[in-house]
Amino acid sequence: MTLTSPFLLAIVAITVLALIGQPIGLAMLVGSIFYLVLAGADLGTVAEQFLNGMYSNFVILAVPLFILAAELMNSGSLTERLLRFCNALVGRFRGGLAQVNVLQSVIFAGMSGSAIADAAGSGKMMQHMMTKDGRYPPSFAAALTAASAVIGPIIPPSIPMVLYALVSDASIGFLFLGGVVPGIMMGAAQSAIIATTARRRKFPVEPPVPLRQIPRITWDSLPALMMPVVLMVGIYGGVTTPTEAAAVAACYALVISVLLYRSISLRSLYASLLTSARTTASIGMLIAGALVFNYVVTIENIPDSIRVLLTDWNLNQIGFLIFVNVLLLVLGCVLEGTAILLVIVPVFIPTAQALGIDMVHFGVVVVVNTMLGLITPPYGMLLFIVGKTSGAPLRHIVRDTMPFLIAMLAVLVLITFVPDLVLWLPRLLGYQG
Repeated sequence: MTLTSPFLLAIVAITVLALIGQPIGLAMLVGSIFYLVLAGADLGTVAEQFLNGMYSNFVILAVPLFILAAELMNSGSLTERLLRFCNALVGRFRGGLAQVNVLQSVIFAGMSGSAIADAAGSGKMMQHMMTKDGRYPPSFAAALTAASAVIGPIIPPSIPMVLYALVSDASIGFLFLGGVVPGIMMGAAQSAIIATTARRRKFPVEPPVPLRQIPRITWDSLPALMMPVVLMVGIYGGVTTPTEAAAVAACYALVISVLLYRSISLRSLYASLLTSARTTASIGMLIAGALVFNYVVTIENIPDSIRVLLTDWNLNQIGFLIFVNVLLLVLGCVLEGTAILLVIVPVFIPTAQALGIDMVHFGVVVVVNTMLGLITPPYGMLLFIVGKTSGAPLRHIVRDTMPFLIAMLAVLVLITFVPDLVLWLPRLLGYQG
């Protein structure tokens, strides 16, 4: 590959466009078209790859439907009821509100599949509750909200896992199951950090909810708590595909909010649809750019070249996983997670398969990696989101995020080297990998 090769010039074009602030999806589209022009290829290929990728894959439809389900939950009162339920369970302990933040993320993970939806919805409410009357420093509340939101796309359902399934042909259902244990481990690790920090920094103890009120609060929250059950029974009972389950989730959230809780108006419904459409369009542009750029990568035979290079290094499974983990963690500091899943990860899939690495295990490791990138400086999209809502200086948020990030990195190491932590539950329900 020379300095004037079409592929290298296309990479330069993508990098320059991204650095000047253009959306990465648009940058990949422009760079790919630039490559095809320089290589003398048919420009109609761009449209062909876009149409084949976007309209021939039923899996992609799950993305906007899960986004809509999360928006409807935020517009209705489902999220608030879940917060009251979590507070009744763990709010009575020292640092209880911080523990509520983690628990609601674990529960809300079963609803939206999106870290950003968690941080922008229930996470925003948690920040307000934690900082009210100066109970917690704004930087700690923001850091915890960002860190706990990372759990969302690891416990099913998960939009990043849907995208990984798109590029790897792995089973979405078993990927969802593979994320349960790692997600719970991450929640437990964050709770342990909170318990230690709460004693050292003397965080407040919230007034305990009387035990006689817990049954009523639980009953009030039960319809919202049943959503993950409805999703999992539908998928693993063979009643629905994951995409159909996403449609059921959106419909369930709408019906519960309108008919049972009567907490959503036509105005808020329209706002939810509009926000979902904008988010979907943004992700759709990224998917379109990635599909076309992946075609360029295939033409250049990059996956095979990398496979040969890694073979020359004589890497075994462990060495390869260490290499991928380190690379993705570094890339996560500067790239958006969806771009990594759609552009970088497909390059490594042939090598992983050749080394006999299970695609479900590899997928969960990759998704955890990309989610950690959301709270890793300097890019850390979630850090910017919670920083905007909290008003705390970014450096203080980064400082308070570090203990949580280190704890989650420890979980990543465990699931990388002990695949059974990921594969135990899928195998229990019939996975043959």
